[in-house]
Amino acid sequence: MAHAFFGGVHPNDMKAATNEKAIEQLAAPAQVVIPMSMHFGAPCTPLVAAGDYVKVGQKIGEFRGLGAPIHASVSGTVKAVEPRPYSMGGKMMSVVIDNDFRNELSEEVKAPADPDALTPEEMVEIVKQAGIVGMGGATFPTHAKISSGIGKVDTVIINGAECEPYITGDHRAMLERPEQIIGGCCYLARMFGVAKVIIGVEENKKNGIESMQKVIDEQKAPVVIEPLHCRYPQGGEKQLCQAITGKQVPPGGLPSHIGCAVFNINTTMAIYRAITTGMPVVNKVVTVSGSGVVEPKNLECPIGTPVSLLFDACGGLKDETFKLVAGGPMMGMAQASADFPVAKGTGAVLAFAGDENKTVEHPTCIRCGRCVEACPMHLEPLYLYMYQQKGMIDEMNAANIMDCMECGACSYICPGRLHLTHAFKAGKQMVKDAAAKAKAAAESAKAAEEAKKEAK
Repeated sequence: MAHAFFGGVHPNDMKAATNEKAIEQLAAPAQVVIPMSMHFGAPCTPLVAAGDYVKVGQKIGEFRGLGAPIHASVSGTVKAVEPRPYSMGGKMMSVVIDNDFRNELSEEVKAPADPDALTPEEMVEIVKQAGIVGMGGATFPTHAKISSGIGKVDTVIINGAECEPYITGDHRAMLERPEQIIGGCCYLARMFGVAKVIIGVEENKKNGIESMQKVIDEQKAPVVIEPLHCRYPQGGEKQLCQAITGKQVPPGGLPSHIGCAVFNINTTMAIYRAITTGMPVVNKVVTVSGSGVVEPKNLECPIGTPVSLLFDACGGLKDETFKLVAGGPMMGMAQASADFPVAKGTGAVLAFAGDENKTVEHPTCIRCGRCVEACPMHLEPLYLYMYQQKGMIDEMNAANIMDCMECGACSYICPGRLHLTHAFKAGKQMVKDAAAKAKAAAESAKAAEEAKKEAK
């Protein structure tokens, strides 16, 4: 039985433009730009140089510490390894590949002889080498989540909520690729050693639920589908855990603290493909929508495809377009141009036109408290905003600003049009910077004290 989570809002889902449009394969571009950071953790180190020939699936970026490797999405010659525009702002070291359109597969891509005979450790290693991350946008390395959860997790949840407006890629995958979703669930069940995997799906995707249930019944798969009430941010992993299990993740905690592990639909399919075919993450399904797009679509394209080509494939942008967003309208980031590439976590690119810009010249808090009611993390956004505006670091910490999931529910519901989510992003960075400064000062004082002792 589905439970309710605290807070949340009910924005218009705006999915009608693409939820009945099948995923189209976008022709591979003449050039791809593959950023070396598409995961939570430090950027990868490039393994190739200008002039090198690479093949599809070849590892071109290696990680250290927490991260995931990066692979070539087309075959061809490396034109450059240099900083290029990046969806998270600024520039990121990237591998630029000129496509030779031969689509040569790398010798590194090898399918296991018998996927069903693999041990959990061998499957985790395949997931690691395939560069799989949280492809719903969080981009946390999947192998790290699985490894840390084995023996601790008793509830594996697949996030099929897709609650953010406009985005329909997961819904289309349920209809068009249910075998991959259920297959990935079965491998996750084996890796974690659980009796069943639960897929949480909002009730507005009834045909998606029916499509997956048919495969579950045919395969007698250890998978259960849990229909969920439509409410944003149902797809937040902490909210999803509460909706399905009734348990709440403690402040500052992770789903593993209550025995849960959550994986996105796209991530689950990537696990299936990696274990059955050996293919790493080289493609991504992206919803291209919004009032500024002439013909919205769901497109599958190679990682590194310039977003401008996705808009071109949708008939271009309308003249009155005023904003581009990478991601959904609630949690996505506005972009200065379409000159950035599709990455592993890119679920949507949106363009807005006309009178959709609901900002005001002088945002003002009217102390209505609606942001407090909407916050799914039990925070008090009106106070956090005041603390951030005044640079009150200790107060932001005391008010648990780091628990903010940046879902945008408070900004959406605010009648005063305060830029709450943006302020909290900036506030969290202020807290991190202050902590780093304090740590550096403490280390410097310790070093000075030790030097003083040695001088004696």
